[in-house]
Amino acid sequence: MLILYDVILWILLPFILVYHIYRSFSRERPAALPQRFGFVGTDVTDKLEGRRPIWVHAVSVGETVAVKPLLSALKKSYPQHPLVISNMTETGRSIALNIADADACIYFPFDFAFAVNRLFSGLKPVLVVIVETELWPNFLRSACSRSIPVVIVNGRISDRSFRSYFRFRRFFGRVLQYVGAFCMQSDDDANRIISIGAPSDKVSVTRNLKYDVPFTRIDLEEKKRTRQRFGIPENGFVFTAGSTHKGEDEYVLSAYDSLRKSGDDAFLVLVPRHPERAGEVSAVSEKYGLKPVLFSSLPNHGSLFEKDEILVVDTVGVLLKLYAVSDLVFVGGSLVPVGGHNPLEPASCGVPVIFGPHMTNFREIAALAVAYGAAREVRDPEALKMSVLDLYNNQEERLGMGEGGGRLLSAQAGSTGLNMVIIDRILKGVQ
Repeated sequence: MLILYDVILWILLPFILVYHIYRSFSRERPAALPQRFGFVGTDVTDKLEGRRPIWVHAVSVGETVAVKPLLSALKKSYPQHPLVISNMTETGRSIALNIADADACIYFPFDFAFAVNRLFSGLKPVLVVIVETELWPNFLRSACSRSIPVVIVNGRISDRSFRSYFRFRRFFGRVLQYVGAFCMQSDDDANRIISIGAPSDKVSVTRNLKYDVPFTRIDLEEKKRTRQRFGIPENGFVFTAGSTHKGEDEYVLSAYDSLRKSGDDAFLVLVPRHPERAGEVSAVSEKYGLKPVLFSSLPNHGSLFEKDEILVVDTVGVLLKLYAVSDLVFVGGSLVPVGGHNPLEPASCGVPVIFGPHMTNFREIAALAVAYGAAREVRDPEALKMSVLDLYNNQEERLGMGEGGGRLLSAQAGSTGLNMVIIDRILKGVQ
C-alpha cells in the first residue's frame, strides 16, 4: 500500500505544482518549492551551527500559536538543541517567523520519499514533534529508518478525519507504528487513535496545549497607547471580527450597522481569515456606506480614524494585538459551516467573545468558554446583531466575561508540562 501511495503521489505531482504556483501568484508569496522538495539552504543550516535540532511541525496559524508554550519549555530544557519550525501554509510561516524561541523556519516538504530523505539528511534532527495529527507516511517512515523519534503532541482526530482514517486503518495502522509517542488532547482522541492502530502503550492524554496560552489582560493606559499606534479611537467601543470567512462579512457589517445607530462611539476592525480577501471585504463594507482602510496602509493614513471609516486587516501576525485592544470580539468561521476558530485567543486577552454554532473544530473549547462565562454562542446573524447590541450596552457583563476567560485558562492549563514529561523520556532514550 505504501507503493500504491507513492504512485498516487507521482500522478498528483503536476496538480500539486500547479496549485502551489497558483497560490504563490494569487497571494503574492513565494512558493518555496526548493524547501518543499527537501533542499535546505545555508540560510537554515548556518543557524544550526552543526548542532542537531528539535524539529517542530505546525501546519498553520492555529497549531503554530498553540505550540508556543511548548517551544519555550523545549528551549529552556534543551538549549543545546536549536528549534526548527516547519509549516505547510504561508500564514503559519508568517507567525513562526516572529517566534523568538525559533532558530529557523522552513516549509514542510511534499511527502515524496526523496524530498523527506533529503531534508532529514540536511537537518539531522534529534527529535521530531508534530502538532496535532499529521500522518505523512513517507515522512514518518524516513524518520523511523534513521532512528529519529517522532512525538505527536496536542493530538486530535475530528469526526470527519476519524471516518477516513478508520476506513483505511489497515494502511494507517502500519504508518502509526513509526511514531514513538502520541500525546492526545482527550480520552476520545486517545481511543480513536488506538482504534486506528496506534499501540496503546504509546498513547497518553496530555490535554490541550491551547489552554496554556498566558492570560494577558492589558490595563487601560496600555490599551490607549496601542490604540493610538493603530489610529483606533482611544475611548471608543471597538468591535473586532476575527478570522471571518466568505459570507460572514455581511453578517458582521449588518451587526455593526445596527451598533452605529445605537451609539456613535463604535469602531469596527474586520480581519478576514485569508488576507487576500481584504479587497473583497472592503467592497462589501462600502455597500454599507463605510470607508475601509487597509492595515497595510496605516503608515500613510494619518493620526486617527474618521467617522464611517473601518479597519480591514490585510496582513498576518497582528490579530492578538488587535484582540487585546478590543471591547468585544466575534470569532469567525462559526456562522458559516467552516468549523470555527480558536475562541481562547481573544479570551486570553480578557475580552468577551461571541461565536456562531459551527464550532466543530473547537467543540470542547467552545463549550468550556460558554460554561465559564467567557463567551456567548449565537445561532444566526440576527442573534449576532442582538448580542452585540446587548453587550455594547452592558459594560459590567463584558468585564465579567473577560474575567471568565482568565478562570477558564487557569483551570485548564498544564498541558505543556504533561507533554514535556513524555518528550523528556523519549529524548533520554536517544541521547
